[in-house]
Amino acid sequence: MAPEIPHDQPSIESPLSGERLDFLASSVADSIESDQRIRHFATSYLPSRREVIGVLERLSWLLFPGFNGPREIDTTELNKHTRNILAGIAGPLFHQIAGALRYAESNQPITFDEHCPDCDVQAREIVDSFLESIPALREALSLDVQAAYDGDPAAKHTDETIFCYPGIRALWMHRVAHALYIRAVPLIPRIIAEHAHELTGIDIHPGATIGDSFFIDHGTGVVIGETTVIGNNCKVYQGVTLGARSFERDESGELKRNWKRHPTLGDKVTVYAGATILGGDTTIGDTCVIAGGVFLVRSVDAGHTVRGPKAAVRLNENREDFS
Repeated sequence: MAPEIPHDQPSIESPLSGERLDFLASSVADSIESDQRIRHFATSYLPSRREVIGVLERLSWLLFPGFNGPREIDTTELNKHTRNILAGIAGPLFHQIAGALRYAESNQPITFDEHCPDCDVQAREIVDSFLESIPALREALSLDVQAAYDGDPAAKHTDETIFCYPGIRALWMHRVAHALYIRAVPLIPRIIAEHAHELTGIDIHPGATIGDSFFIDHGTGVVIGETTVIGNNCKVYQGVTLGARSFERDESGELKRNWKRHPTLGDKVTVYAGATILGGDTTIGDTCVIAGGVFLVRSVDAGHTVRGPKAAVRLNENREDFS
């Protein structure tokens, strides 16, 4: 049966003849059937991006209550309020994680409607552990919010950083994604990370380890790779890349994975706009300052400032009259 046209869209007659449409449909169907890499036919257990984002939205009601979700919260009913939200999160999150576990690490064709009791057990344990971590997540995010306020004189209140700052939005989603990543949840942390990337222009891999009181100022174009380690009280500006210098390959020519490819930043490091720091063996020591536009592929001892060559400034008299 053909899908129904939404009521708010006019019915438009196809410009294709029935014979031509039959031919095109057969061609597209053959293409879909012949390439298993970019299609799934049985998707009842395949994680849903929409469901994951829905869980993320409801999580924000607990991470930033009053800012997100219900605006009027009766403090005398706080336990009941949080219990209801947790109950609404637990079920969908369990199904998404169980679905992700069903096909992870498999080298064989997967039948998605097969029951996987081990996956269900793992998913329940992960959900329980993750929900138990919410108070710790809230504590970390509180420090991030304060760091944003302390690090930007344009901020009038910590509330402003929650409502308006893309760095805070990207960071709270990252901390959720990282909490799932370290619990070995497949795929879902990446869905969360890419959702944050779409919203903010800030690309943080869920594997990146980020310390307390982290501030991303402005944020657009920031890239933080999977094996990056960032200490406490660090600050980065727009356009910063903490990336990999090169990709090693194994004997068969395949990319080597699961090795340290991205840099380490110590405590109280500031990286200004447009700087690029590459390499898993690159360590930036405590209290270092990396100036804007620097390209760095070597380690720096603690307490240093790294600057690039000073740009030459040439002033020419403007002889044209633009009045």
